[in-house]
Amino acid sequence: MSHLPKFNEEAEEKKLDEIRHKEEEDLAEILSKKYGLPYTDLSVVPVNTMALLLVPEDIAREAKLAAFGLKGNTVSVGILTPNNEHVEKALEILKKKKFVPLLHLVSEESLENAWKRYGEVSHAEVTEQGVIEVNEKDLAILTEKIKTVEDLHEALEDAMEKKDIRNISKILEIVIAGALSTNASDIHLEPEKESVRFRLRLDGVLQNITNFDNHIYQLILSRIKIVSGLKLNIKKEAQDGRFSIRVGKNQVEIRTSLIPGSYAESVVLRILNPQSVSLDMASLGVDEKLLRVLEREIEKPHGMLLNTGPTGSGKTTTLYSFLKKINKPGIKIITIEDPVEYRLPGISQTQVREGYNFGDGLRSILRQDPDIIMVGEIRDGETAKIAVQASLTGHFVFSTLHTNTAAGAIPRLIDLGADVKILGDALTVTMAQRLVRKLCTKCKEKYKPTADEISLMKTIASGMPDDYKSAMPEIETTEIYKTVGCKECNNTGYKGREGVYEVILVDEIVAKAILLSPSERDIWKASHEQGLLRMGEHGILKVLAGITTLDEVGRVVDLKENL
Repeated sequence: MSHLPKFNEEAEEKKLDEIRHKEEEDLAEILSKKYGLPYTDLSVVPVNTMALLLVPEDIAREAKLAAFGLKGNTVSVGILTPNNEHVEKALEILKKKKFVPLLHLVSEESLENAWKRYGEVSHAEVTEQGVIEVNEKDLAILTEKIKTVEDLHEALEDAMEKKDIRNISKILEIVIAGALSTNASDIHLEPEKESVRFRLRLDGVLQNITNFDNHIYQLILSRIKIVSGLKLNIKKEAQDGRFSIRVGKNQVEIRTSLIPGSYAESVVLRILNPQSVSLDMASLGVDEKLLRVLEREIEKPHGMLLNTGPTGSGKTTTLYSFLKKINKPGIKIITIEDPVEYRLPGISQTQVREGYNFGDGLRSILRQDPDIIMVGEIRDGETAKIAVQASLTGHFVFSTLHTNTAAGAIPRLIDLGADVKILGDALTVTMAQRLVRKLCTKCKEKYKPTADEISLMKTIASGMPDDYKSAMPEIETTEIYKTVGCKECNNTGYKGREGVYEVILVDEIVAKAILLSPSERDIWKASHEQGLLRMGEHGILKVLAGITTLDEVGRVVDLKENL
């Protein structure tokens, strides 16, 4: 009976692989001395994906090289041979990006190992700079799976549990799909000491989703930088970029903002999804009487409408809805924005850039013979003066200002240097707005308001125009709604937002007041007989109608202004 040892095919194959690997690495080391280059074994030295992705995969394979290390602006590049005619083309890509290549000689096996990493970090293919082509089917599966914040949390936890670098692009896809599914406006990634907090801004309020560990975050950050066209090696300066998610025929713009932090760079991704924004005036939440007034005013052949409010209050979306309403084949509309947030068919939209600011752009636009101009924001005296002149010379000008109230727009323009002698003739409408969260219709509950709430609502309602007061329910006996929270609204009690508004028409009385360089109080006094609501009053009507809560109105509007 034979006692020969049992042949272990797997062990023998492993030994042969080790011998082949050693022979290949020995040859690479010998050649490195011939060419006077350092030798590196990429099965031992880790490949930095930030470096790897600086050279596109097809060019790297053609040149038989791989970028594997990154220190400052120096990139370590492994090459099979310096005699490959395509090497210089690949190195030129790095030099154009202001990187200094440091060449190492490596084996073919080393290169194969490095090239595998392209597949691991390129789940979503970058088809052109700043545009990510996401498989429509994949995103449809994700958005179908992720309906709530809880679903998003679970999907991310599942992806992170796998501890596989190949999931980094998948994780970013899940983050973006979750933001799109929940109609989030912003994605926030905030490094802290132990981990990185991920939050979404839902209906204007940030909500915690999960935490990433620092290693995963660094990979996500690299991916975001690459697709946003930002510099990978810059970590102590703020950077701004953009990219798009293309799903079928739809393209969602994403603005990237990075700032240096105590632990790592902090990221905010602003999502500009045309599908999530309605540009129909009737859906903005404007009061019916005010809607009729605005529809009449924006049809005028010349004048100026200014919309005011803080960042994120929906000013630009409201102006877009006005432009959409009045856009007709016989009218030329040109905009100058910073940035262009949504594309409007039939309208010429331009964007602020170096050498083309609001003032310069407005001058150029006036040479294009427009009927209507939209200036994204009046920030300085030069822009204010040109806009006022444009409204007096046969154009209708739409713009925004960063003031808190409709009345505050007029003193602000005067502070910027607008001439009070002509301002009353130029201005047509000043308005202000905020966005309030709407109660979730699935879980909201009626309740009897407290004595303090009744007193507050009665005091504010007492200043309303008579036609509004006569149509209101009796505050002392009415019931209003409160939040509860359910899966449908991510347990916030709110779902969706709409505006609360106030408007001042620049009629003869207000125009006379402007000549005296008035305060806000003077403007409100002059406009009193117009019979239009102030924001707090509009908010109270929405509370009584069961659209929102008193707390929510108080969150965005200073109700004391109405007392």
